[in-house]
Amino acid sequence: MSINIALDGPSGAGKSTIAKMLAKKMEYVYVDTGALYRSIALYMLRNNVDINSDEAVEAKLPEVDVKLAYDNGSQHVMLCGEDVSNMIRTPEVSMGASRVSAIPAVRQFLFDLQKTIAKENNIIMDGRDIGTVVLPNADVKIFLTASAEERAKRRFKELSEKGDTSTYEEVLADINQRDYNDTHREVAPLKKADDAIEVDTTTLTLEESADAIYNVIMEKLDGKKNDTDKPARSSRREALDFSSVKPVLNPKKYSKLKLFGYAILRVIVTFCFRIAFNLKIRGKENAPKTGSNIFASNHRSYLDPILIATKAKVPNCYMAKDELFHGNKFFVWLIKYMGAFPVVRGSGDSSVITTSIDKLEEGRNLVIFPEGTRSKDGTLGRGKTGVALIAALAQVPVIPVAISFKGEKLKFRSKVIVRYGKVISPEELRIDTSQPREMKRVRQKIMESIAELVEENVKEL
Repeated sequence: MSINIALDGPSGAGKSTIAKMLAKKMEYVYVDTGALYRSIALYMLRNNVDINSDEAVEAKLPEVDVKLAYDNGSQHVMLCGEDVSNMIRTPEVSMGASRVSAIPAVRQFLFDLQKTIAKENNIIMDGRDIGTVVLPNADVKIFLTASAEERAKRRFKELSEKGDTSTYEEVLADINQRDYNDTHREVAPLKKADDAIEVDTTTLTLEESADAIYNVIMEKLDGKKNDTDKPARSSRREALDFSSVKPVLNPKKYSKLKLFGYAILRVIVTFCFRIAFNLKIRGKENAPKTGSNIFASNHRSYLDPILIATKAKVPNCYMAKDELFHGNKFFVWLIKYMGAFPVVRGSGDSSVITTSIDKLEEGRNLVIFPEGTRSKDGTLGRGKTGVALIAALAQVPVIPVAISFKGEKLKFRSKVIVRYGKVISPEELRIDTSQPREMKRVRQKIMESIAELVEENVKEL
C-alpha cells in the first residue's frame, strides 16, 4: 500500500521547494498540484478565455491535456504536449491559478488525476486542500506557513533571479490577495486540517525547514509502524525471503539447430521492421552472444520486446500482464512461444522473481522494463525495485537498452532508435543484504545507464 504525505499552506510558504527536497531524500514521487492549476490558468490566458467566467473556463476544459512527467527524479509539467514548467511561474499565471482553482469543474477535472497518482505511488503532494479534500486519509499531514512579508521576500528573490521585473510591493500585494482568495473561496478553501501538524518557517532557512518537516514525517510514520500488529510485519518479511533463490551459475545452453532457426527468424523480423520503420540500431557490439543476460530497457511500445530481440543471439523472455493470457488461444500460444510469462500487477507475488530466475537458468535472456509501464512521451520514469532484486539475486550481466521515437505511437516509417549500452557486470550489482539502501544503489545504477542511452537517442532523433 502506498504512503501519502500531504503538505498544505499558503502561497510562497516554500511548499514546492521543500516537498521536492523531501521527495528526493525519501525516494517518493513529488506531486505539485499548484502546477496543475497554473497549467489550466496558462491555457485559458493563452486562448483569451475569461477566467472570471466559470462557464467559459468549463467549456474549454475538454481541450486541455495536462500531465506530470518525471525525468531522473525531476518533475516536468506538460500542457498539450509542451513542457511549460517555467512558463507557469509568472505573477499573472499565479493570480489566474488562484481564480480557476475556485471553479468546481476545474477542481473535479484535476481531482481524479491527483487521486490516481497518490494511489499508485508513495507521494508527497503539496497544495491548498490536500489534507482536507484531495487526500483526507493521508498518512501524514503538514500545514506549512510563514508571515506574508517573509513569503513575499522569498518570492521576490525567486522572480528577480529569473529576470522578472515585479517589485517587492507588487509581490507582497499579490501574496495578500492570493491569501484572501484562497481562504475565502466557496470551494475547498485553504485551511489547516484538524489532524495536520503546523510548521512555521518564518525564521527558518530552507534546509532547517526541510529538516523540521522530515523529522515530523519520520516520527508520524514510525508511530504508524509501531501500531501495526506483529503478524502483519512477520508476513511481510516472509514475503521478501529469497534465501532459497540461488545465483545463475550453470545455465543451460541452446542447441546449435535451435539457435540457427532463431537466427533466421530474427533476420526476417528485422527485415520487416526496416521496411515498416526507419530503424537504427546502435551499440550492437554490446549485445551478448550468449544467453542468461538481463536486458533492462525503457518502455515505449508493445513492440519493445521484439525490437530488443533484433540483436539478441539467444531467445528472450519477458513479463506480461496477466490479462493477456486469458484471451484468444492463438494469441496466448504466440506470446508464450515468444517467451512471455504472466505477472499480476500490484500483487506482490514473489513467484515472479523465482520464475524470472528460472528462465535465466534455462539459458534465455530476460527483458525487464524497470518503469513498469509505457511512457507516452518518451520521458524516462522512476524505476521500480524489481529489476534491482532480480539482477542482484541472479548475478548475471545486465545490458541497458534505450528505445526512442518521436510522438506517442509508432507510425509507418517512424525513425526508431534501439541503443544497447555497455554491459553492467554482476560484480557491480552484487549486494550483501536486501536492505532498501542496497536495492536503491543497484536500481540507480541501472536507471542511470538507461537514462544516458535515452539522452543519446534524443540527440539523434
